[in-house]
Formats: sequence, structure tokens, C-alpha cells
Amino acid sequence: ARSFFRAGLRALRSGQLNMDVSIAVAIALAAGMSLYETAYGGQHAYFDAALSLTFFLLLGRYLDHRTRLAARSAAKELSALEASTAVRLTDDKDEIVDAEDLKPGDRVRVAPSMRLPVDGVVETEIGDLDRCHLTGEALPETIRAGDLVESGAMVLTAPLIIRATAVGADTSLRSMAEMVSAAEVGRAKYATLADRAAKIYAPAVHILALAAFLYWMLATGDTRNAVNVAVAVLIITCPCALALAAPAVATAAAGALFRQGLLLKRGDALERLAEVDTVVFDKTGTLTSGEPRLVARPDDEALALAAALAQASAHPFSKAIRRAAEVNSLSLPKLSDLKELPGSGVQATWNGKLVRLGSAEWTEAAWLQIGLDQPVKFDFEETLRAGVLPLVADLLADGIDVKIMTGDAKTAALKIADQLGIADVRSDLKPEDKVEHLTNLKNEGRRVLMIGDGLNDAAALNTAHVSIAPASALDCARAASDIVLLGDDLRPVISAMKTSRAARRRIIENFSIAIGYNLIAVPIALVGAATPLIAALAMSLSSISVSLNAIRGVR
Repeated sequence: ARSFFRAGLRALRSGQLNMDVSIAVAIALAAGMSLYETAYGGQHAYFDAALSLTFFLLLGRYLDHRTRLAARSAAKELSALEASTAVRLTDDKDEIVDAEDLKPGDRVRVAPSMRLPVDGVVETEIGDLDRCHLTGEALPETIRAGDLVESGAMVLTAPLIIRATAVGADTSLRSMAEMVSAAEVGRAKYATLADRAAKIYAPAVHILALAAFLYWMLATGDTRNAVNVAVAVLIITCPCALALAAPAVATAAAGALFRQGLLLKRGDALERLAEVDTVVFDKTGTLTSGEPRLVARPDDEALALAAALAQASAHPFSKAIRRAAEVNSLSLPKLSDLKELPGSGVQATWNGKLVRLGSAEWTEAAWLQIGLDQPVKFDFEETLRAGVLPLVADLLADGIDVKIMTGDAKTAALKIADQLGIADVRSDLKPEDKVEHLTNLKNEGRRVLMIGDGLNDAAALNTAHVSIAPASALDCARAASDIVLLGDDLRPVISAMKTSRAARRRIIENFSIAIGYNLIAVPIALVGAATPLIAALAMSLSSISVSLNAIRGVR
């Protein structure tokens, strides 16, 4: 029982009375009185009472611990994206240095597949950059000399040379990590039903036990009897049932959610989810799959040639073209001199002709150009994630306010919103913009469920009242979320909300059982009709009742 003694001592040192103080006093008095009775030949000892208390309370702690195993810090995940070293360019040579040793004005070279260690200005002529951690946009961005870039962004094609404007603690990535950390601290202040009950319950228990001791001491002058009555009161009122009420339900609900395809990471997430009146979605990777799909399919020869060219590129459009060719079982032509040109596209030689796949500006029309022939246009669209349509329909039918907040462009955001019937859309948002909007909603009294998957969503996921991230989300987003959606289908989210409301009802039922038990048992203890052994048996009965009520299933 040392965990209770330690926690109780910490509470007393901070001038507070909580359940751990009640528990520690009850266990200590039961064991102490039993030692005294044994040493002086008393008729009864109550070691079993102390053991019963400890067993049921540790069971509650274990159940609570099980629901918290998956929780990790999103701020730490974001910090892990920081580049630890950098290639600094000097007049004499390139040198590898610690990123923390860089200074504003230093020039650094960043190779493909590496992340930028600084915020700065691009000096290279052209290149492609993955900035999804900031914008949420899944498609790479073409950047040119003079453009401003942020730490944490990944270079995709040609090496970039950056002149640093912000380093170390001043970079945008570090600022984002600090913003996420602050949001995590704010989330930790949420008070569960059990926490709120403990603030009232713990002082009342101590006052009641002290009153019982003083009354019997003054009435009989028998110190042993007065202590026994006080111990019986403490044991009967010991919050075992209260300690089990929420964790037992949370564990049962976590199992139900897991079978539905959801991993509950934090025990109090159930209570928060049950209070939701507003749902905010990120777009790319959340409402959509994050992968473009080829539409308006060209003829087989053009598609096969485009897929052959696309083999040299990791661009999402190139992947979509390759998938379309595979689905149609097309054999790809052989090309020569195949190469990717950063910011433009891919080119090669085929049957003596120069062929290009890339941006409209580069091909002078659309996507695929064979020699001087008329270019062939390839159109793409985002695909909705499975289950999105029925989920949004169910939410709107339940009277839930549904919104989209995305870093993507307004046109793309409105197109998805129109398909889903969502009227409230905010686009072109930076991470801090999302946090600001969610904070405003919180100040209006809204209880927001945020569903997102990107690095740019991490702070927002922590700011929201409760949050969900798909399993396909980046590590940082999963760490920031309260619940992880294990599959691709979003429909389990509505089941999770129904399960959370059922779990809240079950927790309230358990509190009612615990309170009803106290209303019956406490008067019996106060009049001296219950020994510590009887008190322990009554306490065990209430704890078992609460546990059985929890495992009936949360429906």
C-alpha cells in the first residue's frame, strides 16, 4: 500500500485532503489496531480488513493504469523531428556541426530526404519541399530562391542551400512544440467525475471519523472502543467503490471500443467524449485518404507512357498514375535518359522523342507531352475516407455542429465540404490559427472533438476537449490524440460517442451504488454496531457490486 501512503503524504505537504489520505489513514489504523490487539491479547484483529482495502484499491489503480498505457507526449514527438546535425557551408569547406551550434546568417546545405534544421531563406534556384507539418497539404511544394522555409520541412528532390534566419529555440518547429506542450498542460487540468467527488468526499470522511472517535471517547471513556468505531467508520467510508467506479467502467468501455476499432489512450477521454457538442475535422488525410486518384482516364498508350515516366518520381500524382496503370494491367514502355527535374517533372526519351510528365507550365499545356504532339491532360481528385459520409450524416442528425479546419487551399476545402454537406469551412490555416479557433470555441462553452492526422494538427488535437487521430496519422498526431482509430473507416467514431455516453451513465450508476452503500452502512458504524471486520466485508461488497455493474458491458 506504499503508493497510497506516498500520495497521501504529498497531498498533506501541499495542504490538501484527498482520497489517498483517507485510504492511508484507514489502512494504517486497521493494521495498527490489529497489532495492538494481537500484542495485548485482544479478542479481534483486523489484518484482513487492511488487506481487503489494499486489494480493492490496487485493483482500481490497475484498471485505471490499463487505460493510460498508450499515452505519450506529442511535444516530445515533435521535438524528435528536429535535425540534430547540419552541413554548414564555409568559404573553405563544408562542415558537419550540431544544429544547436548554428547561428543566424549561416548557410546550410540540406540533402534530399533530410529535414531543414533552421528557418531561413532559400538560395538554391529551385526544389521540392514537403511542408505538411505546417500546412497539412499532402502535395509537395515547389520552392525557389528567395522563398522562406521552416525547420522540420523535408527536402524531396534536389539539395537545398538555406541561409538561416532563426535557429535553435527560435525556429518554427520549436515554437510549435512549445505550443503543443502548453496545450498538453491545459488538457491535464480536466477534472473527472471521480476527481470532483473526491474533493467533497475526502474532507467529509475525516471529519466523520474524528467526530465518531470524540463522541465515543467522551461518552464511554474507552479509548480502544472509540478507536475501533473510528476505524470502522474510516473503512466503511473508504472510497474503494468510488476508486473503482470510473476505472472499471473505463476498462470495460476500452475493450468495447477496441472491438469497434478504436484504441482508448486516456481514461478520462470517455467522459470528455460524452460531453462533445461540436466536431472539427482536418481535411487532408482525415476526411480524405490523402492520396489523389486519377480520373478522366486517357488511352492505354498514354497512361502506360505516363506510368513509365512516373517511376522516377515520388510525387503523389506520379503514384496515382502508377496505381492506375497497375489496376489496368498495362505493360510499361522502355525509356532512356529518364530523370526528374525538381519543380517541373520528369522527362525521358521514347522512340526518339522527348517525353515529359509534369506541371502545366513545363509541358506548355497539361501533364503528358510526347514530342510536339498535343499534350494529354491527367485530372486528379481527392478520395473521401471510408465511412466519412455516414459519419457526418449521423453527427448532423444528432444535432452536433460540424466544421472543417484545414491548412489546405480554399477551393479544395470547399469541394470536400460540399460533398459532405458541411457549411462551416476554414482554410489556409497555420497550426497556431487552428489553436486560436479552438480556443475561441472553448471560450464560447463549446466541447469540441478534433479529428486530425498531421503534424500541423498536434497542437489543435491537444487544445480540443477530446481528440481522435487515425492510425495512419503521423506519430506526433497519434501521441497528441486521446483515441486512435485503428482502421481506415471513420464510422466507428459515432459508435465511440454512443459508447462514451453509455459509459458516463454507468459511472454515475456506480457512484449511486457507492453513495447508497454509505448512506446505509455509515450510521451502523457510527452507533458502534460494526467492527472493523464487518466494515471491511461491507466495503468489499460495495466494491464487488461496482465492479459487476461495470462489467455488465457498456452499450
